[in-house]
Amino acid sequence: AHDGQITKRDVRAITLARLAPQPGELLWDVGAGSGSIGIEWMRAHPSCRALAIEADAGRQQLIEHNRDALGVPGLQLVRGRAPQALQGLERPHAIFIGGGVTREGVLDECWAHLRPGGRLVANAVTLQSETLLMSWRERHGGELTRIHVAQAQPLGEFDTWRQALPITLLDVVKPLDA
Repeated sequence: AHDGQITKRDVRAITLARLAPQPGELLWDVGAGSGSIGIEWMRAHPSCRALAIEADAGRQQLIEHNRDALGVPGLQLVRGRAPQALQGLERPHAIFIGGGVTREGVLDECWAHLRPGGRLVANAVTLQSETLLMSWRERHGGELTRIHVAQAQPLGEFDTWRQALPITLLDVVKPLDA
């Protein structure tokens, strides 16, 4: 269940591949929306753990519904807005920023809390969020990937490709000496 704010299936698969869940690791799903990334992370291995950080009350209900319906009752919901809601949480092995990347301090706070050797993945759809990821990458490194996904859909008696919004994905590993 979602309200339109969900990491779509194909992009979710790429994002999870970059997050690379390992048994026992903790993920922060920041701006969790419907919780899809945290849920898929936890389904990768029974000992994977995830915190879904979400400010919107309606989306919090969606996360709880999806958590229960999809068999990951251990997904913990953190009600609040990043970066303030991140204070006092256990340091993660991986962080996904799906919403709120343009909010002041979100990227920097996530980076500061990420364990050395941890993975940070952020997806951008808007020009503003994409520009922020490009600028952030100049300072911290990482890899930017542009993802275009199109699906065949009817057009009269024929089919055509309907392009989803392109996604810019930042993937960076925190140095062990950081």
